Amino acid sequence: MVETAGGGPGDGAAEVLDRPLPDGVRRRVVQIVSDGFGGLTLGELPAQLRQYARFAPNRRAKFAGNAMAAALETDPLFRQRIGEKLREAQPELSGALDSGSPPPAADPLDVAAAAYVLRPAGWVKLVTAAGEEALRADAERADEESRAELERLRTELDRSREQTRTETERLRTELETARKEAEALHRKLRAALSDVKRGEAALRKAQAEMEAVRSESQAQVSAAESETRRLKARLAETEAALEAGRKAAREGRSVEDMRVRLLLDTVLDAAQGLRRELALPPVSVRPAETVDAVEPGRMSPKDIAARALSEHDPAILDQLLALPQAHLVVDGYNVTKTGYPQMPLEKQRLRLLGQLSQLAAQTGAEVTCVFDGAELAAPVLLAPPRGVRVLFSKPGVTADELIRQLVRAEPPGRPVIVASTDREVADGVARVGARPVASAVLLKRLS
Repeated sequence: MVETAGGGPGDGAAEVLDRPLPDGVRRRVVQIVSDGFGGLTLGELPAQLRQYARFAPNRRAKFAGNAMAAALETDPLFRQRIGEKLREAQPELSGALDSGSPPPAADPLDVAAAAYVLRPAGWVKLVTAAGEEALRADAERADEESRAELERLRTELDRSREQTRTETERLRTELETARKEAEALHRKLRAALSDVKRGEAALRKAQAEMEAVRSESQAQVSAAESETRRLKARLAETEAALEAGRKAAREGRSVEDMRVRLLLDTVLDAAQGLRRELALPPVSVRPAETVDAVEPGRMSPKDIAARALSEHDPAILDQLLALPQAHLVVDGYNVTKTGYPQMPLEKQRLRLLGQLSQLAAQTGAEVTCVFDGAELAAPVLLAPPRGVRVLFSKPGVTADELIRQLVRAEPPGRPVIVASTDREVADGVARVGARPVASAVLLKRLS
């Protein structure tokens, strides 16, 4: 019987299905193969299915369904072995298919799947009929579901219509109430707007009156402040003039006395220096000596240049400082930035002042060092070294201007030496009788 089912003459092996298996039939076929799969040895399985031998039936049907269906269609021996397992599992259905009379109470999908595996005579018709029956059943089921869904939708539609009708009535009632409330609010709003406009008009009038009063008050205050400022200015001018007069009366005589005394000391020291320079013996003045006498010229800073020394020879500075009552004025930053510009300003000042203190001690000359106050970020706390007067220019006044003020403050005839490389400073002090010396000469003398 197995041989007959496996492909003997007169069976359905020569029949060919001219359409794809219906989905329902295919699922049943895959399940039959999966159930019979476990009863075969690894050697009885096709090569492409051996990797699924250890899978559980459900997992095998899920992952190897396409491979099992293809092997069943292309491998007759595998199909015969699966058919044998099916005959063992469902002998009644297999026997009915072999006899050509499938049980009428059986599921058409099970009958078609078993016929596809066993391939009895007329199996194509059974598969086709089962597919049509499945389609018809699906169509009837879909029709029943559509009717039930349509009925449900009609019920929901009627319910929605009723709810919509009820909600519409409720909304109409609420809308009518809201309309009445809105009309009442509009009336109140118009009344409030009228009150606001009247209040705004009254406020504008009050603001205008207040502004007029404020303007008048401000004018009066401004006039009073102007008069006060004018009186304060006149008072300040009067006080300044009075203080200036007092200061002039108090200091005028002392300043003039100081200048005259300093000039007198200069003349006396110059005369003594000239006496020493000429090595004149002390003599008493005779009346005859006043007749046709030539008064020897007094040495001045300008006479030093006639001694055939180079302008860059530090000996010139020594000769100038040896003059009686000599005053050396140093342009501080001009000298330091010529000699050691790489050092910070603070160290430049300290180094120069220390050297000038030694120079003042050696020569006995008056030494004043002037620094530009614009170079400072803050006031300098500095203790001037012995014998050196240290001055910083005030805001808005340069060191050059301060140097010219110092030179102009000296009485005519006093030896004043200014150490600066600035040509404008040198020319300016030379015009008022001072002797300019280059910063390099002073640096050579200090070193």
